[in-house]
Amino acid sequence: MTLTRSQDGPDPSAGGPHASSGGPDPAGGPNPSSGGPNPSSDGPNPSSGGLYERLTEFAGRSAATAGTGKDPVNLPMIRHWCEAMGDDHPAYRGPDAVAPPTMLQAWTMGGLSGHTDRSSAHEELFALLDGAGYTSVVATDCEQEYLRPLRPGDEISFDTVIESVSALKTTKLGSGHFVTTRTDVRAGGQLAGTHRFRILKYASAVRPRGPEPTPGTETEQPVGARVEGGRAAEQRAKARRPRPVVNRDNAGFWEGVAAHRLLVQRCGDCAALRFPWLPGCADCGSPEWDTVEASGAGTVYSYVVMHHPSFPAFDPPYAVALVELAEGVRMISNVVGVPYDKVRIGMPVRLEFLRVDEELELPVFRAGGED
Repeated sequence: MTLTRSQDGPDPSAGGPHASSGGPDPAGGPNPSSGGPNPSSDGPNPSSGGLYERLTEFAGRSAATAGTGKDPVNLPMIRHWCEAMGDDHPAYRGPDAVAPPTMLQAWTMGGLSGHTDRSSAHEELFALLDGAGYTSVVATDCEQEYLRPLRPGDEISFDTVIESVSALKTTKLGSGHFVTTRTDVRAGGQLAGTHRFRILKYASAVRPRGPEPTPGTETEQPVGARVEGGRAAEQRAKARRPRPVVNRDNAGFWEGVAAHRLLVQRCGDCAALRFPWLPGCADCGSPEWDTVEASGAGTVYSYVVMHHPSFPAFDPPYAVALVELAEGVRMISNVVGVPYDKVRIGMPVRLEFLRVDEELELPVFRAGGED
């Protein structure tokens, strides 16, 4: 089984807490996979001065050999993970518990004290990139393959190899090189899974700044507003929100939005509610389902404030919230009616529908939550 998931952090365009789930996109926000770092996008030819040729020499070299996990697989870490992810599957509890497969990387991470088992090749590669001016870093994606479940008590060991370093690529963040590593994770000496991880080491693009605010006018601006140059303001005014991806699995959700109804899937066999929309039940596997209409009441379960990157049609900073609906499921959207720096965990919110342009209407949540 192979799972690919983004490592870019919360994304207002994600249809739920798991961006890889393929659910609907209630927030209609920017997606890091469109217009952002993309290892397959064409950029300039290899770096000047033979840098790219030197970088390619690291492909196939070891980044870590016979590394060991700082802790064996254990129930407290599994519990913390499940609480953070909102996953209460019974397979992850009790005397016969297994670790969630997506925790594969967690058992090999260095923690706050860092890694002590990286090879000289790994350090040399990153020193070479830093010396060439590619000092910024962002994780772009990972791919995991699971071969056997991990259980409490398993002692973890791993080997990591530098699989590839890309030619110079140009992204909206700046120009740089994508570095892909592969980690083979073992439990008791037996291969349990592989973890491919890709980052971008880049030099930040220099962004032009608009004129400074006229003295004395700052307090007259709405909270979060910025004074922009005429061209930038015009471009933002013309920009439209990215269109949500509508497919056969989530078309019913968007039909509900068009009718000002927030529909949640309900399993036809075990009656479990689920969001984002999926073709089958994660609890019992049944493909049968119907829908229930959410009441619209909810609370802010978690949130982030987006400062960067800047996308057309969005004016950072703004808050993106994971809202827990009264029905018990959670969805990602924007909180309106309150400045971004006033959003708080536990804040009551209420559903409303926001028309962002002549074609697109989105479910958002207004702070306060009272009718």
